[in-house]
Amino acid sequence: MAAIVRASRTLLAQSPSSASSTSFFNSCRRRTLLSSSSLSFVKPFQIRSMADSAFKKVQIQRDDTTFDAYITGKDNAPGIVVLQEWWGVDFEIKNHATKISQLEPGYKTLIPDLYRGKVGLDVAEAQHLMEGLDWKGAVKDIEASVNWLKANGCKKVGVTGYCMGGALAIAGAVLVPSVD
Repeated sequence: MAAIVRASRTLLAQSPSSASSTSFFNSCRRRTLLSSSSLSFVKPFQIRSMADSAFKKVQIQRDDTTFDAYITGKDNAPGIVVLQEWWGVDFEIKNHATKISQLEPGYKTLIPDLYRGKVGLDVAEAQHLMEGLDWKGAVKDIEASVNWLKANGCKKVGVTGYCMGGALAIAGAVLVPSVD
């Protein structure tokens, strides 16, 4: 456990542009490019409408700011905070959250918008957004998201993420005491 705590603190202290994290994010880039190419036959407006239809947008207050979050799933079910890849809150992450919410016995998923409405449309933009992310602020967003789910009927709440969100999920699991 101590090793995980040290790794999380190191992660928060490092800039995502450092040499050690560059290879990690390059692997995320390759995976995302491969998975998004499988949807090339679907028009962008169809993707947006398919993903958005199941989600309710809410605003969550944390100590120093308010941010948007997207919720789907069963009420009063266990909650899962789903953290975005470096692209932002896009169809891919909403699709993952929808699938998680439909697993048995049913879950309520919440996606905090860590980029405050911005989405990377190409690799350069996604990398720019990720490098500009306030990682300590993102952990505060995770904590506020967990607390929101608990205040709204979820007795237990976990955290998961993809690519950049996976690193933040580890940090959240270690640094946010209210994560079960």
